[in-house]
Amino acid sequence: MTTATAPGVGALLREWRDRRRISQLELALRADSSARHISFIETGRSRPSREMVLRLADHLDVPVRERNALLIAAGYAPHYPDTALDAPEMEPLRTSVEQLLTGFEPYPALVVDGTYDIVAANRSVGMFLEGVAEHLLTPPLNAMRLTLHPEGMAPRIRNLRAWRADLLSQMDRQLALLRSAPLRALYDEVSAYPLPPEPEPDAAESPGAAEYPPFALPMVIEHDGRVLSFVSTIATFNTPMDVTVSELAIETFLPADPETSAYLARAARLGP
Repeated sequence: MTTATAPGVGALLREWRDRRRISQLELALRADSSARHISFIETGRSRPSREMVLRLADHLDVPVRERNALLIAAGYAPHYPDTALDAPEMEPLRTSVEQLLTGFEPYPALVVDGTYDIVAANRSVGMFLEGVAEHLLTPPLNAMRLTLHPEGMAPRIRNLRAWRADLLSQMDRQLALLRSAPLRALYDEVSAYPLPPEPEPDAAESPGAAEYPPFALPMVIEHDGRVLSFVSTIATFNTPMDVTVSELAIETFLPADPETSAYLARAARLGP
């Protein structure tokens, strides 16, 4: 009878080095060490100092949450706090994010955490929620469920197959970097949602798509009797020092054609 044990810090570091496709020598040069020392760490013959673990993690671009995992595997306490977003010390961050989201109006903008739960959004996001089933609007709202669920936005997204493939690819890239059971469960759930029948070739494009070719994959969605087209941008915090902050992403939806831009401008003039 055997008992599974967690991998040591050496094995984890080797795994990250392999992911980044960096040789022991290259990593040693970046971290001001030697290939021999890196080899000893990876094989468990040498225990790295706390500072060395953090230095190697930095040069390997390891996500903040996983840096804590490396430290724990090496026998050290976590370096980065994991502060709840509603904690009092996060008030300056919450205020700044709310001001940022308001400043993006009339363009829809929202903030999601590491499992795509929406933690903040501006009023313009409401246009995406038209016709969404009530059970999907029960907090915490999840951006992936709202977008891909058959009772969510999916029936109104004209290019659902392409948009869905892009979102699933985005989640897949995250799963390659994080050992996140909740994110894996979410991926398995949303990837299993049924797809609508394949559209006819001439129905796959939205009005105006040929006249204004997109410079990035747009989300083409029906709203209020119109067809609107948005491209998405995602921003994260530079050099985060907290696990929670490191996993926040601000997503904005910018008009991808003049018609959508004009509609949003008109909606802004008319107000809520």
